[in-house]
Amino acid sequence: MIKIYHNPRCTKSRQGVAFLENAGKEFEIIKYLDVIPSEKELSEIIEKLGFTPIQLVRKTEKIWKENYKGKDLSDDEIITAMVENPKLIERPIIINNNKAVVGRPTENIESII
Repeated sequence: MIKIYHNPRCTKSRQGVAFLENAGKEFEIIKYLDVIPSEKELSEIIEKLGFTPIQLVRKTEKIWKENYKGKDLSDDEIITAMVENPKLIERPIIINNNKAVVGRPTENIESII
């Protein structure tokens, strides 16, 4: 089943949900600000994306700029920062089996559904 890591307050995330609905796909919504992925889960998502942890960070977030920007952080430290501050996780993330994409732009979703 397709999963979307979703923040209802985010326009791009809402567009991702609408894209899946319009495509007629069944999917599970995971509100990751309420149900925060564990470090292990986040590591698995990053692997499916083919990203390094820093590529999944929303670097424009105030939390990042004030607490992490400019620091020499390991991949594990970046993952921990995202788990402790889930607003730092780029969104939406769509997973279909062993494939994943960040739905920015929304058309990225097409490649895995």
